[in-house]
Amino acid sequence: MKAPIHEVILSLGSNIDPDHNLHLALLLLRETMEVKAIAQVWETAPVGTKGANFYNSAILSLTDLFPQELKTRVLRPIEQKMGRVRSSDKYAPRPIDLDIVLFDGQVVDDRLWSLAYLAIPISELIPEYQDIKSGKTLAEVARDLRRNNRAILHREVFPSI
Repeated sequence: MKAPIHEVILSLGSNIDPDHNLHLALLLLRETMEVKAIAQVWETAPVGTKGANFYNSAILSLTDLFPQELKTRVLRPIEQKMGRVRSSDKYAPRPIDLDIVLFDGQVVDDRLWSLAYLAIPISELIPEYQDIKSGKTLAEVARDLRRNNRAILHREVFPSI
């Protein structure tokens, strides 16, 4: 019996050698899942701390894993392999941060609707996705967040798919 295929949107972020680390993370993710689409890279100020700006992107991918399996068998091992050290400071600089934001069309991280580093790149992948609370589409939310935050479209980091 074939395992079910799940659609997942992951956020990718880095503020330590971000050009290199975002590219490497994408290569490592492609070894374990099918990447269907990649958002552009946006530079945003760090949230919750001072420090170097983050480069952020997102991917739309397919996996046969459920969220917890995906996190423990794929995402955390990639972060560790790339030198991410988790500490009590959840806002510390990092070579890579990989998070599940949507899984099979369901929001896993409600901050999607309020944080530029999530909403802007993900809006490129699913612009018409609608917030059930406000009725706004992700494209509308991203546009509002771009006005209020200093999000800068960065040069292309990823190879085309």
